Amino acid sequence: MPTMRVLHLSDLHYGAGDDEAIERGAPVLVDRFDPELVIASGDLSHRGRQDQLARASAFLRGLGPPVLAIPGNHDIPYTFPARFTRAFREFERQWETTEPTFSSPTLHVIGLNSVRPWRHQSGGIRGAQLARAQERLRAAREGAFRVAVLHHHLISAPWRSRKKPVARRNHVLVELVHAGADLILAGHIHQAAVSERREFEISTGGERGVVVSIAAGLGQPRPKRHGEARGVHVYEIDDACLRVHTFAWHRTDWGLTAERRFPRGREPLFSEPA
Repeated sequence: MPTMRVLHLSDLHYGAGDDEAIERGAPVLVDRFDPELVIASGDLSHRGRQDQLARASAFLRGLGPPVLAIPGNHDIPYTFPARFTRAFREFERQWETTEPTFSSPTLHVIGLNSVRPWRHQSGGIRGAQLARAQERLRAAREGAFRVAVLHHHLISAPWRSRKKPVARRNHVLVELVHAGADLILAGHIHQAAVSERREFEISTGGERGVVVSIAAGLGQPRPKRHGEARGVHVYEIDDACLRVHTFAWHRTDWGLTAERRFPRGREPLFSEPA
């Protein structure tokens, strides 16, 4: 199949400050890579207010390509009782659903809502959600690259973070892998991390390649927080492998900080000849 590209943004935090940097930065990568899809893995707004979600949605839709957006823990009302009585009303007003699906002949992406109003930082995926996710992933067209997206992370970055991963993360990860996900995306920690299953799981031979990827935040990093970055991932997918390009924002433009290549299918990448 021809190479396809996906742009992965996370944690825009519209309304937290310096929104202009977001609006300057993301269109540059869209023009450069012409992605088939833009994925926004939560925390589009800073306090879940109607104006913040509306501005974030208008910005994302204005990029041009289709957008798959899911909520983060900052995309629900910050105050009581709205946080519990109408947690996802404004998000659904903008995006219709908290668990969207994008499907094309070559790409199949499902969103999962990991936000729980009674948990400010940590999130969870219920058993019924996982069961539906399995059905949705298996509905992909033959040969399509399958992606699952949630907000709360399943792997951690090197810097310490008080933010908790999704509850029962081992169970969630195993279920998504067994359902056929080729790539599992998240955000939440404002730090980038990428790993392939054979880097954290004992290999017995014949495992299908699965990559877990966390995007750094696109919004304003908090100046007193160590270990927060402003960055994005661009994924390039072809028949043989998945390439992950990590970009970090440097003053007025993007800098490519890392490129990783992972195998698709059940065989590892061949070593380059000496």
